[in-house]
Amino acid sequence: MKPQAHIRIDFSGTCSIGPGKIGLLEGIERTGSLSAAARALGMSYRRAWLLLHSTNEGFSEPVVELSVGGKDGGGTRLTDFGRQLVADYRRFDAAVEQLAAKTFADVRISTRAQEAEAGSRTAGSRRPVNRALQSRRRSREG
Repeated sequence: MKPQAHIRIDFSGTCSIGPGKIGLLEGIERTGSLSAAARALGMSYRRAWLLLHSTNEGFSEPVVELSVGGKDGGGTRLTDFGRQLVADYRRFDAAVEQLAAKTFADVRISTRAQEAEAGSRTAGSRRPVNRALQSRRRSREG
């Protein structure tokens, strides 16, 4: 298994982007719906709305535009700035992945860690971003 980096970019103490927010924005781009994007990520609508709201409020221009109800039933769409933010993040993330693979190419994990990794794959584990979101939810609830 190659090393994986999970990048979060902090622009200020209250404005950041990372795999969860970017995944949510990509889901919105695909579906045109905050609720559908949240469902696809296994995230509650409330959590998704809070992430989206903090992202929209954190930058000088909106990342998404929300429309409520109406003939077409409302929806959510990324602004040009939102699409650029996702593209920039993905480009940066890919560069970091390449750097991690190159930098840590000679590092080998233990047999025990390999077995644990293989076991977690067969047990139907989720992507790392979902585990991180679940962990944060549990820490807030507890």
